Amino acid sequence: MALRLLTLAEQLDADIMRQAFTHASLVAERHLSYERLEFLGDSVLSLCITTELYRRFPQYSEGHLARVRAYVVSRAACAKVATRLGLDKRFRELAAGGRDESELAQLAANQNVLADLTESLIGALYLTFGLVAVRPAVVEAFAEHIEFAEKSYVDHKTEAQEYLAKAGKTVVYRVLGYSGPPHDRKFEVEATVDGETLGHGVGQSKKRAEQEAAAEMLRELVARERRGSRRVRLFGRRGRRSAAADGQAAADAQAAADGQAAADAQAAADGQAAASDKVG
Repeated sequence: MALRLLTLAEQLDADIMRQAFTHASLVAERHLSYERLEFLGDSVLSLCITTELYRRFPQYSEGHLARVRAYVVSRAACAKVATRLGLDKRFRELAAGGRDESELAQLAANQNVLADLTESLIGALYLTFGLVAVRPAVVEAFAEHIEFAEKSYVDHKTEAQEYLAKAGKTVVYRVLGYSGPPHDRKFEVEATVDGETLGHGVGQSKKRAEQEAAAEMLRELVARERRGSRRVRLFGRRGRRSAAADGQAAADAQAAADGQAAADAQAAADGQAAASDKVG
């Protein structure tokens, strides 16, 4: 039930609490509504979730993390958090008093308003308690959405397509068959690139099986790229060592040649000197 967020909310100053739950249509001046707090809370929410995803999923690429975050902080997810926390009821309570009940009910049921309330509350909590206190509370409030994104909202197909596009390649998914009764069907899919099978997947739907095949293919492609990078680095080091050896050999040969030339010159000089002595 996201107890940390609710516990912090109960400690808010009455004025900032009221502002956090005041829709722009209910005040004469917009800056007195929750819009400024919602603006701040949107950034705080993104930072909290981004930090959590970065730490929790070190194996995910930047693109994958961005897609998971987009789901977790979406308007739909924020609206669900608001409903679970009872922010719609709090909104109607704080806005009551001479207000049209049907209008308040309509606002409280609106997905965008609910999402705004979640972000506005986060903004108010951030201003009052700071990021250290707010971050774990926000992560707790969105925990089920993070877990869902990890298990069910993983778009390996898109990630694999983007990965292959860099090399100008495409993937083909083919259903190999299925088994089981209609209510518990299992599909088997393979993923091929340039005729080579790089991934297999099994799932209760063709889409799920394709995602599994894409995940296996992506792991294989990344592993090949890493092996290739290691070979390049290894050959590079060998090439540098070979070049250094060639350079040293050339230097040694030049030194030997210079030494021989010096010896020949000295011998010639000695011979010339001896001949001069005889003539004298």
